Amino acid sequence: MSEPLVVNDRITIPAGDLTFTATRSSGPGGQNVNKVSSRVELRFDLEGTLALAAPTKTRLRTIAKSYLDGEGRIFIRSERTRDRLQNLADAREKLRLMIVEALVVPKKRRATKPTYGSTQRRLDGKSRHSDKKRARRSGDE
Repeated sequence: MSEPLVVNDRITIPAGDLTFTATRSSGPGGQNVNKVSSRVELRFDLEGTLALAAPTKTRLRTIAKSYLDGEGRIFIRSERTRDRLQNLADAREKLRLMIVEALVVPKKRRATKPTYGSTQRRLDGKSRHSDKKRARRSGDE
């Protein structure tokens, strides 16, 4: 398919970075299953693409680590329907959602101290719990 993948209004993956092949799908399908290649295998050249910035590529590599092949390409398979074009659209949507997720820059965690009140509440709860346990003991000790 020679269509670019539109991720959002700013980012479009060129069609040259995407390749797909159609293979025979597994599972039920009657007489059709042995004749029609409806499963789609989509490959995205993550290392070679110029459409994504380096930090986004790093985050996408982490998100899609189970989809990476040995050459650094993202490999997505779809056999949800019996129609090749619908499976291709499904695989492209899966890739688009991964890229959208990788575009979000995670917030830096800022280390904070617990407040005085929260520390007091925690310690009060612990002492109440130990008092409850102490009250359950027999007086023979």
